[in-house]
Amino acid sequence: MKVAVMSDSTAYIPEDMRKAYGIHMIPLSVNFGDETYQEDVDITTEEFYQKIKEMKELPTTSQPAIGLFTEKLEELSKEYDAVISIHLSSGISGTYQAAVSAGDMVEGIEMYAFDSEISCMAQGFYALEAAEMAKENKTAEEIIDRLNEMKETMNGYFVVDDLTNLQRGGRLSSAQALMGSLLQVKPILHFVDRVIVPFEKIRTRKKAINRVMGMVEEDAKAGKVARVVFIHANHEEHALSLRDEFNEKYPNVETMISYFGPVIGTHVGEGAVGFCWYYK
Repeated sequence: MKVAVMSDSTAYIPEDMRKAYGIHMIPLSVNFGDETYQEDVDITTEEFYQKIKEMKELPTTSQPAIGLFTEKLEELSKEYDAVISIHLSSGISGTYQAAVSAGDMVEGIEMYAFDSEISCMAQGFYALEAAEMAKENKTAEEIIDRLNEMKETMNGYFVVDDLTNLQRGGRLSSAQALMGSLLQVKPILHFVDRVIVPFEKIRTRKKAINRVMGMVEEDAKAGKVARVVFIHANHEEHALSLRDEFNEKYPNVETMISYFGPVIGTHVGEGAVGFCWYYK
């Protein structure tokens, strides 16, 4: 069985890494008024954040059309028997369900859709693992079993400067957003049961970031961490400094830098910081 690996664009796997691992990508879109841009296709992350500064209204986001999936599946069916398709949490997007529906429509290739129950490079970690296993000629079932095993120890936390975008986009309840803004807290957010909820509420951004760094370092000290990624929203220097600080203490842990691209960036806002890691 020859297995392809696919993810949607919100995994934010750097393009050179996608090419090296042979990971196919289906883009989500960001909409500025009547103009629609497929992220990492029609608009770069840098262009997006610049455009945000110039616009009065926040953009909206949209999942891929089923036609994008069926077209890609028909293309892959010429070379592959199955595809592992990894997507952002079904609790915040219909992308996973679109992949499932497309799989039912295309013959000649088996679709194994995987709900990461999270997003960004944590989702990307699943795609990288799947691609590594596919190169080792593992079956689709073996790969899905491994991804479910990874899910048991996947950690993802992020800190945003302003909860307004998450609330307006329907990704966080009004009550949670209001509480954060009134108290001037910087909540640490994470995914529980496929949706975004507060993990802890901390008074300052610096303390919130230090709290999550402490959690990563505690697991690294115990020798648990396989990979860790530091994620930024148009502030790469900060992510690099966090990575360098971590690398000095734990040089044997594999580290990466990733970013909040247009679709997720619309909701978390510029300046957000994320941390994701999973166990060996």
